[in-house]
Amino acid sequence: MAHITAGVGCSHVPAIGVAMDTQITEQPYWVPVFEGFEASRDWMKKANPDVIFLVYNDHCSAFDASCIPTFALGCAPEFKPADEGWGPRPVPVVKNHQKMASHIAQSLILDEFDITIMNEMEVDHGLTVPLSVMYGDKGPDDEWPALVIPLAVNVVQYPAPTGNRCFNLGRAIRRAIESYEEDLNVVIFGTGGMSHQLQYKRAGLINREWDKQFLDRLTLDPVGLSKTPHVEYLREAGLEGVEMVMWHVMRGALDEEVTEVHRHYHVPASNTAVGHIILENTKDRIAAE
Repeated sequence: MAHITAGVGCSHVPAIGVAMDTQITEQPYWVPVFEGFEASRDWMKKANPDVIFLVYNDHCSAFDASCIPTFALGCAPEFKPADEGWGPRPVPVVKNHQKMASHIAQSLILDEFDITIMNEMEVDHGLTVPLSVMYGDKGPDDEWPALVIPLAVNVVQYPAPTGNRCFNLGRAIRRAIESYEEDLNVVIFGTGGMSHQLQYKRAGLINREWDKQFLDRLTLDPVGLSKTPHVEYLREAGLEGVEMVMWHVMRGALDEEVTEVHRHYHVPASNTAVGHIILENTKDRIAAE
């Protein structure tokens, strides 16, 4: 059967994609950001997942105010990079594991999660930036080394799902994947955040201490962390900090006991913090050793 072996939490700051696309990653401003992903790229080569289940949020590229699903699962054969106002990112088209995606859709709906099934969808920086930082430079004529199943979560228009709902969805995704008969190595990504606010009086807010305790508890106290109310994200992490509920989907899909194998945190990148963590199921890590 398919098996989730690890989880990746990662900010999806759009300026990171721009830095890679315009080849300015060696500038002094960007060097500390990308140095933190060097170990991650080595890890990805060793992990070598067959499929990445990638949780992200759309930034009004595939959806707008006329239709914003809470959870939208990509079931199309492929997903092209979206034009976010300056042309699509020059990265590969995302190829789906369509059979597994359809299986997950059926499993989640029968498990009483109301999933919107997307048979056509473009993907924006929320999905492509995490792939870029984990795999390195890939051009439009290349291919991503793994198939990718996208799950878009609404954190743009209130009400966003709670961390607890996202954590339980992660558990349901795990049940779905582990009931898929093909022997596949799956890594799940939770993206977004960390603390940041883009507008009004608190624009530029970054809360290092809150970000750090979030990463600590993600490993050690995921159930307690998942019960963090929306108002705390807004107060402590800024208006856009609520994106971190998506990391709970990733954590809910892993074992209770995990091993943190890498962490990276840097301020600033654009007007936000960059947060990143890699978690492996401890029993899988021991078995591999």
